[in-house]
Amino acid sequence: MPAARTALDPARLTVAVERTFSLLRQGNPPNDISLTAASTLRRLEREGPRRLTELATAEGVTQPAMTQLVQRLEREGLADRAADPADGRAVLVRITRAGSELLVRRRSVRAGALEALLAHVSEDDQALIAAALPALERLAK
Repeated sequence: MPAARTALDPARLTVAVERTFSLLRQGNPPNDISLTAASTLRRLEREGPRRLTELATAEGVTQPAMTQLVQRLEREGLADRAADPADGRAVLVRITRAGSELLVRRRSVRAGALEALLAHVSEDDQALIAAALPALERLAK
């Protein structure tokens, strides 16, 4: 007899992901960057250089707000701008080595926080979380 499938409850999953994210945020390094700044750097890391308008649309902020954010990232050495080789009139924003290193540090701190949380979870639940990881990674693409 096949095992019964458990129906996935999107509302329940949302709450669990939100609560987990909130716990991870508490472990952010001191003087950490904003969520939008981190998301923008992750996008540049994953997708490569982008125009300001593309970044603003993708991050759900106005172009003036993205311009201010990119200026701050530039001042902090986390991003820079370069001419678009396909269109000399346009400018692309790209992540710098310091920006990539910051993301690595943030992930390391968060991984440590998650490791501490997982220490209080049963081995069976840890195995279930590990089994779900590939599906969650595909979902997050």
